[in-house]
Amino acid sequence: MHDLRLGFAYLARGQRWVARHRKQFGFGLVPGLITLVLYLAALTSLALWGTDFTAWATPFADDWSTPWQGLFRGFLTAVLLALALLLAVLTFTAVTLLLGQPFYENLSEKVDRDVSPDGTAPESGLPLWRELLVSARDSLRVLARALVWAVLLFALGFVPFVGQTVVPVVGFFVTGYFLTEELTAVALQRRGVELRERLSLLRSRRTMIWGFGTPLGLAFLVPFVAVLLMPGAVAGATLMARDLLGEEIREDRADGAGHGKTLDGRPADTGSVSR
Repeated sequence: MHDLRLGFAYLARGQRWVARHRKQFGFGLVPGLITLVLYLAALTSLALWGTDFTAWATPFADDWSTPWQGLFRGFLTAVLLALALLLAVLTFTAVTLLLGQPFYENLSEKVDRDVSPDGTAPESGLPLWRELLVSARDSLRVLARALVWAVLLFALGFVPFVGQTVVPVVGFFVTGYFLTEELTAVALQRRGVELRERLSLLRSRRTMIWGFGTPLGLAFLVPFVAVLLMPGAVAGATLMARDLLGEEIREDRADGAGHGKTLDGRPADTGSVSR
């Protein structure tokens, strides 16, 4: 429970950080707004023509009697929309981060400089095109993992009782995990941490990751809320990345974290993160 609360605390601290740095908040809204418009257009199209698509995909039901044809195709349309919404939540962060790589990279660096005891931030040293390529590659690999989970949960959704109770809860935890991976990648990639090691770090503090990502995933179901929370989510994920690597956080910059300690008060292991 401590790690669960700690994960949520990082999410809240990230939002407070961008509230104090309004210029960074404003810049951070731009990629989210662009992604939101694209996703709303796609989801609206699916809502308008989803029934037609379902009818085209199920010609074998053309001769079914009423009401079974309508119930069957209506159910498939609802499932299709639900799956599209789940994929939108899973991929919104990755697409927004990819479109806004320069914005969020800059924001994450400023958070690092603000809370670092020596006022410095790790730099990747890679040109922008190379950073975009690495980010896109890793996002596709993470998305492939997320899709496996999405298909599995979709199939389990047909199991009576379990599909209506347990599966939605598990789905939100899975969504929160992958959202957090994408967000912490901004800070961890600058430190040269590869995807395999990032996933290992997240698994080592899974409860904290859920505390950060699960409420964020629930909030992201509301489109405009997702855009507003995105800059703070990147800031909070940067703070959490420092914790995962045992880096120090300045007391006067992180709402009570002790100098030489992570936000939960543990001594920082700075020697383990030199790269």
